[in-house]
Amino acid sequence: MPNTGDSFITKLKQAHLEWGEHRHTNSRGIVIGEGYLQIPADKAYSLEITNDKAINIRPQEYTFSTSDGFFTNQTLKASGNQSREEYAKQFHGSGNLQLLGDWFAHINAQIDDEILIEFISPTEILLTKI
Repeated sequence: MPNTGDSFITKLKQAHLEWGEHRHTNSRGIVIGEGYLQIPADKAYSLEITNDKAINIRPQEYTFSTSDGFFTNQTLKASGNQSREEYAKQFHGSGNLQLLGDWFAHINAQIDDEILIEFISPTEILLTKI
């Protein structure tokens, strides 16, 4: 589980900005406005950001806010898996895959923009476009 003060930076790619549209499978229909934040494998491992496959169940949900005030006390979920399958590969809106897409639109996010993910407590995140 992350500690207060832990942080990392993730770089946005087309798939992060257009998750519901830019895909390589036909497992579900096109959904405009979905987005997610990648968790690099080394950060997932070192910060122990796990998904629901972890043996020692840790929270997969994190309360988050954005530094610009667009979101306050919303919920992100850590999901997907790295090569070590109990470690998460992304954060997305818990129950709302368009949540981050709304913020991306608000900040006019573009490919190669960087997002700072700061843990202000072990279960709270502050997102900042840098």
